[in-house]
Parts: sequence; C-alpha cells; structure tokens
Amino acid sequence: MQKIRNIAIIAHVDHGKTTLVDKLLHSSNLFREGEESGELILDNNDLERERGITIVSKNVSIQYKDVKINVIDTPGHADFGGEVERVLKMADGVILLVDAFEGPMPQTRFVTQKALGLGLKPIVVVNKVDKENCRPDEVYESVWELFFNLDANDEQLDFPVLYGSSKQGWMSTDWKKPSESFEPLLDAILEHIPPAPTNEGTLQMQITSLDYSSFVGRIAIGRVARGVIKENQPISLVKRDGKIVKSRVKELHTFVGLGKMKVSEVKAGDICAVVGIDGFDIGDTLADFENPEQLEVIHIDEPTMNMLFTINNSPFFGKEGKFVTSRHLHERLYKEMEKNLALKVVPTDSADAFLVYGRGILHLSVLIETMRREGYELQVGQPQVILKEIDGQKCEPVEILIVDVPAEVSGKVIELVTQRKGELLIMETKGTLQHLEFEIPSRGIIGLRNNVLTATAGEAVMAHRFKSYEPWKGTIPGRLNGVLVSMEKGQTTAYSIDKLQDRGRFFVDPGVDVYEGQIVGEHIRENDLVVNIVKGKQLTNMRASGSDDNTRIAPAIKFSLEESMEYIQGDEYIEVTPKNIRLRKIYLKEADRKVNAKKFQ
Repeated sequence: MQKIRNIAIIAHVDHGKTTLVDKLLHSSNLFREGEESGELILDNNDLERERGITIVSKNVSIQYKDVKINVIDTPGHADFGGEVERVLKMADGVILLVDAFEGPMPQTRFVTQKALGLGLKPIVVVNKVDKENCRPDEVYESVWELFFNLDANDEQLDFPVLYGSSKQGWMSTDWKKPSESFEPLLDAILEHIPPAPTNEGTLQMQITSLDYSSFVGRIAIGRVARGVIKENQPISLVKRDGKIVKSRVKELHTFVGLGKMKVSEVKAGDICAVVGIDGFDIGDTLADFENPEQLEVIHIDEPTMNMLFTINNSPFFGKEGKFVTSRHLHERLYKEMEKNLALKVVPTDSADAFLVYGRGILHLSVLIETMRREGYELQVGQPQVILKEIDGQKCEPVEILIVDVPAEVSGKVIELVTQRKGELLIMETKGTLQHLEFEIPSRGIIGLRNNVLTATAGEAVMAHRFKSYEPWKGTIPGRLNGVLVSMEKGQTTAYSIDKLQDRGRFFVDPGVDVYEGQIVGEHIRENDLVVNIVKGKQLTNMRASGSDDNTRIAPAIKFSLEESMEYIQGDEYIEVTPKNIRLRKIYLKEADRKVNAKKFQ
C-alpha cells in the first residue's frame, strides 16, 4: 500500500506560497534535466499571473522517500474563502507560510481559523528570512499567539517550525544556519503530518472542487473518505438536499506531478478526479449504489456584497464584444455559479439584469475581468453591501481593517478611516512602520483604498477581513467631487480638453470616441458638470500670436476595474468591454437625469 500525505498550503497574499510549491516540485525531480518549467507554475491563468495572487486552488503531487505527498495550493485572499473552506476538507495537515518581516496577516488568520477548526495538524514555515530587517523570532511568537487566540488544541500549539527562503531554495530548523535544500521541510511533512486514514467500508467521497474538459465535460475532484472507488462502478450521487441520483464512474484519475494519471481504482485517503458523472454540485457525496450514506454538507460563509450586472445598452453596444445579449449573460453567470460556491445570482424584475452576490470587491472584479477577457460586453452598477435584520435591528457587515503605513502619514489614514465610521482599535510600531487596526463597516471600505494610497503617496499596505454583522453605523459620506459628463457624441479634441482643464481632471485622452452621458473626468466642485469635449477649434486664415499656442494637457487618469467599482455612485454604471472600461451615467440625457435625480438620493 502506497503511503499518502495530504497537505494544504495556506498563507497571506504575496508571502511566497506558489513559489514554495514551485521549489517543492523542483526538489522532487519532477522535471527532466534541462526541461524548461518557468516560475509560478501553478498560477497558470493570466489573471493570476498579472495580479500575483492565487484565485483557484490547485492540486499537484510529489514523491519523496516512497511517500506520495498531495499538495493543495490555496488562495490567500478572504474574498476567495469559499474556495479555501472546501479544499481544506481534502487535507490532513497544513503548512502555514508566514513572511519573516510582516508576520501573520489578517487573511492568514481567516484561513488558519478554518484549518484549526477542522483539527488539521499545522507546520509553520517562516519564509523570506533573506530579506532585510526580517524578524523571524518575533514572527514565531506572533504565530504562537495567533494559534492560541484561535483556540488551537495542545497538539496544534506544539507545532514544528522551519525557517528558510523559497526563492533561494532552502529550509532549515535554524534561520541562522541555511541548509542546501528543501529536504528538512519534506522530512517534517513525513514526520508530523498524519498519514491519510484508510477507512474500510462502503464508498464515500465528497466532491470538493471541479475541473472542466471540453472532451468529457465536468470532472469531479475530491478525496475518497471511505472504501474504494473503481472504474466503471455504479454509484449513487447524494445531492446537498438529500436527493439521490444513480450514476456510473467512466474514468478515474489520480494526481501525479503536475498532471493526472488514469487508474483503475482509488483507495480511501487519496485525492482523485472522477469522469462521467452528470448533474453534480460541489458538496455532493458519491456513495455506495445500494446503501448510500451522505457526508456532512460543506457550509460556506454567506456573501457580503452584491452588484447589478446588466447588458450593455450604451451607444457603443456590440462594437467590441462577441457575447452581448442577455441570454449570453444569463448562461455565463449560471455557469460560474456551478464552480464558484461563494457566488449567488438572482434574477431581477428586468429580463436584462441580474443581481450577483459575492464575498467582496475582489471576488466580483475577478469574475467581471474573466468575462471581459472571454469576449463579453456588460455593464455593472455600484457595489452594495447586504443588510440584514437581526432582532428587529438593521445590521450591516463590519470588517477588521489593517493598515501598515509610514509613521509620518499615519494621522491622515486615521482621519480618512474615522470619516467613514471606522474605529481605531490598535496602534503600534512595527519596524519603521505604524501598524493600525480598525473596525469599519464594509460600506466604508468601498472607495477607501484610492484615498488612502493618494494620502500616503502609495506607501500604505491595506488588508481587511469580515468580522460579523453589527447594528447600522449611520450614513457615510460618498465621493466628495462631482464628475464631468460629455454633452455630445464624437471624438475628443485636444483643443477642448485644454480649455476645460481648469474645471477638473480628465479620464480620457484626445482622439478618443465618447458618447453623450459618458463620464469623462472629475469636477473640482461637488456637483456634476456637463461639458463639450468634442468641439474643434474654429479655423481662420488669420494668424494671431496668442491663440496659436500649443496645447499642454495633463495625462488622463486611467482607472483599473476595481478602482472604477470603488469610484462610481448609485446613478452610474461601468461599461465593461473586451477593449475598454468606461464610466457612464445610467440616464444618458441630462433632462432624464434631472427627472430621475430623486431615485438616487
């Protein structure tokens, strides 16, 4: 019987998790001599590589001393918590990766809490000890404190700790004595992580993630909890609500290295991919054909935010996208719901619009960005937090916000956060930075990042995590400045932008097509201003010394998708196409905006 260890790797965004997996794969000699493998092997979709974050968890396996180690790479961002909670069900232990300077961060806390709650055995790796001003010993203390605060049991508190640098490719039990390889970590996994239990009995396997192949359709991935699953075996699919559907396994694959290998049977404890089962959802159980027994259904934290997704109805509709109708939008959103557990789609009164519920701005923006790259055109409204009534009181989601910022600008940050109903809980010095912790309504975080980065010249590091629903904190001031709205459809001219520069800052360059009702800039006052930026210069055959000066235009401000989502107000939409992100008013004509102004107050 092959010995198996199942481990998940958890860490905060950018603490070196995917790099660690790269090095583990290299150290197990998966690649032939001279084979080009590249870096960040597991972050294989474009979005993950560009943002430098893991969005979808992935499975690989390595062989070490006759033991198969299944490694599950998890997202570190709380917005993808739905992804993390279910993949931890496949693991028997976790490697908690912590940066030697930053220490445990809020997102680490979120995932660690889930892992300790499931009773998984942790190994702590303090990474990046080659960085300047790192503080490995203090970080070790703070990890112990974190575990203690999260009610870890005695066995979990007695965790082994390793120090090292994933980038340089070494791990050691003493950070002052670098070793030559990753073997100390692999040995620690074999020593401390319990082997996968082999439970005898009838088949039980919970589907915890999905794969998709254009040849065979949806593939169910999970860990066999009990018994044996065989090729061609008739089975029962037990749905979340207890309904039973009879089915049959067509093919079985286990994970080997970066790929999969076809096998005839998989025993309890191993992770496998099952082909040929229709109509399954994540959380369903594959069980014995005659006497099906359901495993406990995975509970996922509820969404905290929603956004309106609607078809693009701007004057530039259909010029850039391939999929533009409400049928395309409907099919794509419901397809996403099958594999994205924390997402919920609800139809609205209008056939063209859908309310999409998610875990936060990043969670929703990754979906929009993915759709945009696939060739979809759509419009999205302002993100709204989800309110609840608890004991007759209106309640809203509240988050813990952590900001690390140079001491001289910490006052500005505190001022910005308190304006948005944030309360300062902790203020302490960490090296050259000031460490601030606040409690703030989720509404207050929307649009805050831009302001904080502007006030601190881009030096603030922000992270936040959901805490709980608490009573409504009152109104929060919105955007301070109004916007400049285009009066006509046409091409922007340098002449008119130059003449209007004293009115505000522009989001568009000269020579760009705009339409009536499109937002083209930010006004210097708090009201909206309609401007004509397509007017050309009146040409005459007379020369004048003053009027022929060259135009000097400040560069246009370019928003990313998340910045746009944080910027818009209730009466505005973001138009998202494969080539452009434009901001616009919901009502394009000024007369309609005046008539409907009351709706958005």
